[in-house]
Amino acid sequence: MKLITVLFLLIASSAFGQITTLKLGSDIWPPFTNEKPEMAFALDVVSSALERSFVKPEIVIQDFEKVLDDLEAGKLDGSAALWKTPERESFLLFSQPYLQNQLILVGRKGSDVSAATLNDLNGKKVGIVSNYAYGDDLKGETAASFIAGTSDQENLEKLLENEIDFMLVDALLIQYVLRYQSEEAARYLEIGTNSLLTKSLHFAIRKDHPDAANIIVKFNEAILKMIGDGSYNEILQLNWIKADVDGDGNVELLLKGSAAGTQVPSGSYSVWFNSEQPTNTLTSGFYIDGKYYDSWNDIPSQYKTPPSNPLDVQPVNILNFKIK
Repeated sequence: MKLITVLFLLIASSAFGQITTLKLGSDIWPPFTNEKPEMAFALDVVSSALERSFVKPEIVIQDFEKVLDDLEAGKLDGSAALWKTPERESFLLFSQPYLQNQLILVGRKGSDVSAATLNDLNGKKVGIVSNYAYGDDLKGETAASFIAGTSDQENLEKLLENEIDFMLVDALLIQYVLRYQSEEAARYLEIGTNSLLTKSLHFAIRKDHPDAANIIVKFNEAILKMIGDGSYNEILQLNWIKADVDGDGNVELLLKGSAAGTQVPSGSYSVWFNSEQPTNTLTSGFYIDGKYYDSWNDIPSQYKTPPSNPLDVQPVNILNFKIK
């Protein structure tokens, strides 16, 4: 099988030109970016999309501040996972968003995490991650004190040591914590459900790279195909995702595999793709096995079976709950 793959790549390389290698920098940001073999879903999505376009990513893991410095200095070709800012857009070309970071409130067990907006956090100490491009969203909105830590892990330690009241954490990270570390989460944490801040995540490449524009176009096309064929869900280990897959301004629910469940899905992970946000965020239909259905009732009964969820999920330490 490996021999066939190598031969295919050699044939493809000669047919379409040399395989391009990109040196991409990221920091440790579980479960999105990390050193292998740890979970790194954003790196996996980006690598898969680039490889479909015969681009080989070389991932460099280092401190986030160094990632930004090396990008600006031209020591890196790009990054697999960045939030967009005007400053970064001055020298980087950004893809369409391929993930959506929805930041929710997390507190110690028993805390009130019902805040609906940042204004509800007045007087509270809230942990955020330093050097992340929160932009003006945290300025002037609230009288809360935003305390910068080097990572979500450091902020968790501060939270458990009563040094901060809350931390802003990505909802997808928390979803994996609840899946793999449910006992620890239930023991130590109170988790909010409201998204207090939403940022789109992008692949970016330096504008002065000779093939930058072409790589971005092909990357965007590859992501759209991955969403349509279910491989995107597969990498993120999500049963349903919500995306505007056909570019009509409406979002659809896309299923991984063919087991849709026995009831209309109550939740899904949103993906903004063709624009910064779809015109209409109400779900307009369902995609299953590449076919579109207008409503849940239109879906054939053969698909309405429970998804296979093994009871013995292997433990994975997304966060370390041990207090030093």
